[in-house]
Amino acid sequence: MKETIQQKVGKRIQEIRIQKNISQQDLASKCNFEKSNMSRLEKGNANATLSTLEKVCDALQIDFTELF
Repeated sequence: MKETIQQKVGKRIQEIRIQKNISQQDLASKCNFEKSNMSRLEKGNANATLSTLEKVCDALQIDFTELF
């Protein structure tokens, strides 16, 4: 089964978060999200808006293009 764009972006968020040694809870807090929402985002079960992705990028201190 082909991986969706949501799953690819979610995996990338998770990879970067782990590289930066940030817990899922801490990232969710920095983005003002519930941990469950961050979990769904990382699993690709949420169709994130551009503003949501912008918050995640700001919290991870990365450029938007690093998600793709």
